[in-house]
Amino acid sequence: MSLLLNAFSTLTDPRKDINISYNFLDIIFITLAGVLSGAEGWSEIHQFAKEKEAWLKKYRPLSTGIPSEDTISRVIRAINPVALNQSFMNWVNSVREVSGQPLIAIDGKTLKLSRDGETHNALHSITVWCQQNDLVLAEMKSVGKKNEQASVLEVLDLLSLKGTIITVDAMNSQKKIAQKIVDGEGDYIFCIKDNHKKLKQEVEAYFHKIQRDMPNTLQRYEEIDAGHGRIETRRCLTLQADSWITGLVGWPLVQTVALLERTRIDKKTGKEQTEQQVYISSLANDAQKIASSVRQHWGVENKIHWLLDVVYREDDCRIRKDDGAENMALMRRFCLNLAKLHPKKASMKSKLKQAGWSDEFRSQLLFG
Repeated sequence: MSLLLNAFSTLTDPRKDINISYNFLDIIFITLAGVLSGAEGWSEIHQFAKEKEAWLKKYRPLSTGIPSEDTISRVIRAINPVALNQSFMNWVNSVREVSGQPLIAIDGKTLKLSRDGETHNALHSITVWCQQNDLVLAEMKSVGKKNEQASVLEVLDLLSLKGTIITVDAMNSQKKIAQKIVDGEGDYIFCIKDNHKKLKQEVEAYFHKIQRDMPNTLQRYEEIDAGHGRIETRRCLTLQADSWITGLVGWPLVQTVALLERTRIDKKTGKEQTEQQVYISSLANDAQKIASSVRQHWGVENKIHWLLDVVYREDDCRIRKDDGAENMALMRRFCLNLAKLHPKKASMKSKLKQAGWSDEFRSQLLFG
């Protein structure tokens, strides 16, 4: 059994013995292979299985044939999503290699068309992404954005934080989340916006004071990129955290405050846009490291969310019954990682299209 299928072997079959006609792992394998090949719902997964039955039988017995669309749907919806997420994490940890101080970005995403007919709540999920390996590490359901902080705390409990740098979006830049990270011997870089207005204003004022009175004490780092019809300049200024900033009281092990500024100039029109953000961090004062880590955090939105929307049209997914939306979201992330792990130099969309039409390439993605 491959590492991938072995990861599912610890899952409990949600069906009662009397109702079992099809093997549990067969159904999971059919679903995963179908999603990897571009299937977007229960009907398409079933159609894929009917068309690719001979290929599927190379790897699974399928002793009772191909299960119906309803059977596939019912079984996948009934899997405990917490257990499925743990299987996902166990598999990712078995295939990824880690060195140095990896950056782990945590960000939320709402599946727009997964709204429940009774509560009108769409599935909001927390994605955990490791920049070093470019892999999704975990996925955690959140009942709306209001409960996202509790979900972030839960997902931090599942991670090995020692020696990592954790970044989150501004909404999750909270003292209790920072405390959880340092308790796990990790470091954090948090964006501070108007949800901590006093702290934000104090940091901005402190930088203004230092730039005026002691500019040589500032650390500076700058990057310039030209592409997509614009010139973008990113500047990072950092200072050692100081008791002058009273809003830092209660934030654990803060060592550095940072001011990041992005300026974009449209080459055609000459129009200039500038935005500025405040950050605090438990890392030692290092402008280049802070700037690089913040830029890498954007990858969770620019890479993962974008790929799921464009390649899998995740925002259009209407699966909503039971735990179907959450479990299928996790299946898509399994597939995203499988494609990323393959060494072929091709876009994600190209790899997944090839998985749809090539049995050999699909086998390579699934089994190495």
